[in-house]
Amino acid sequence: MTALKRSFWVWLHRWAGLFMAGFLIIVGATGSLLAFYPELERLINPQFYPEQSLANKLDIAALAELAQQRVPHGRVDWVVVEGNQHATVVSMSARSDESGQSSELGFNQLILNSYTGEELGRRQFGAISEGMINFMPFVYKLHYELALGKFGLWVLGICALIWTIDCFVGFYLTLPQRCRQSTKSAPDQNTWWQRWQPAWKIRWQSSSYKLNFDLHRASGLWLWLILLTFAWSSVYMNLWDTVYTWTTRAVMEYKTPETELEKRDVPLAEAEIGWRQAQSIGEKLMAKQAEKYGFAIERVIALGLNRMNGTYLYMVRSSKDIQNKRGGTSVFFDANSGELKLVLLPSGQYNGNTVTTWLTALHMANVFGLPYRIFVCVLGLVIVMLSVTGIIIWMRKRAARLSPKNHQHDSRYLGPSIHRHP
Repeated sequence: MTALKRSFWVWLHRWAGLFMAGFLIIVGATGSLLAFYPELERLINPQFYPEQSLANKLDIAALAELAQQRVPHGRVDWVVVEGNQHATVVSMSARSDESGQSSELGFNQLILNSYTGEELGRRQFGAISEGMINFMPFVYKLHYELALGKFGLWVLGICALIWTIDCFVGFYLTLPQRCRQSTKSAPDQNTWWQRWQPAWKIRWQSSSYKLNFDLHRASGLWLWLILLTFAWSSVYMNLWDTVYTWTTRAVMEYKTPETELEKRDVPLAEAEIGWRQAQSIGEKLMAKQAEKYGFAIERVIALGLNRMNGTYLYMVRSSKDIQNKRGGTSVFFDANSGELKLVLLPSGQYNGNTVTTWLTALHMANVFGLPYRIFVCVLGLVIVMLSVTGIIIWMRKRAARLSPKNHQHDSRYLGPSIHRHP
């Protein structure tokens, strides 16, 4: 690379970092909290974590029917038995009247005791105006979409894509530059690795500028692979139906409901198959798939009705799951006929889906137990630190450019590339 080319990558890294900095500070800080979502939710909303009062939980169809009885003017869309590990979360939407008009329910989550069916609460997920009952859901929405809906989803998706590219740019800029030697000069005795070694070190006893610089560069190097993993998994979280799917399908076999199931012209208002029958069909279809693919079913996770493609989704945790909690072994079947439409296993079926499962589990700290959750919590703070130190480096260099005196004084440390060793 010529100096001109390297200066371009420095410029790109600088402005990409400045664009991302504010967003990464938000997602890093909120991500640290989300690593312990269940614990924090239980601390804030203990009413959602009832003690086990009976030997067995109600089945998923009974919980759906109870929710429908409690809210006759609403309709059940999802029943998640492990919504917060203890209670059942029922996602609901407003039912349309004969004229096609629907009135708002004022909530989209009904939380039930999984053992007795008792109602534990209602909330509009993420609406912080409802108070502390929505604190952790609000943190989640802030992390996922800046609490701005689809617009925020796209903003963070673009940010994640830039972050992914910038991971490679930043790594390149830490590499030692090719030595320029004249025929009269003595040959450089340092190996390539010896010249790269300082980029991995932090000079804790040095000046504040050097320390700030080292924290930015060395932390990015030591954590490069996991930072790239989080950047690309963020692309999946926010741009899953565009960039991520296109890219993954280009190199691996990858299937999703969106790519395999055709959307209806008009969303399905009411399914011919009710929740009780849907549960029965889901159980039978899942048992057949378990026999076919050789996996063991552990427990039911969720039953949902996708009105956009007119299918039920029956989800269980199985021996194919790699996550610590919940599960993603799924069958999709027609909500009117019961015909099997799609089977998706979290691992061992399609390599693209296996990779995606690992990306999701790593991003959500849902693998490797408590040590990894602690690591992800700390990593969120490191991402904040990288963003802040990057801003400080830019401000220092900008001040140097604007002040000839400062530029001469700090010329040793403020060369054309912030990634050169000071």
